[in-house]
Amino acid sequence: MASFVGAIAITDLVKTTLGPKGMDKILQSTGRGHEVTVTNDGATILKSLHIDNPAAKVLIDISKVQDDEVGDGTTSVVVLAGELLREAEKLVAAKIHPMTIIS
Repeated sequence: MASFVGAIAITDLVKTTLGPKGMDKILQSTGRGHEVTVTNDGATILKSLHIDNPAAKVLIDISKVQDDEVGDGTTSVVVLAGELLREAEKLVAAKIHPMTIIS
């Protein structure tokens, strides 16, 4: 269940940037100079994150592949995958076998 939490947190982070009323995020680098960036671009936000959670890393990798192949839709693909994981978490909590969920 802990892997679900990390992935869902990533989804919730970028979900608010989606759409015409999407909110900007303020990013501050941890390196020298503490550079501040204001953006609502999901790809930029996800590239700046340093994540240890395996499921969250998968979402970030999905975003990178989407950006490389299509060049757009990085936030949408992360939100879609995150919502699928959120629903899968509910099914696992209801004691449904994971093989049943993915088939």
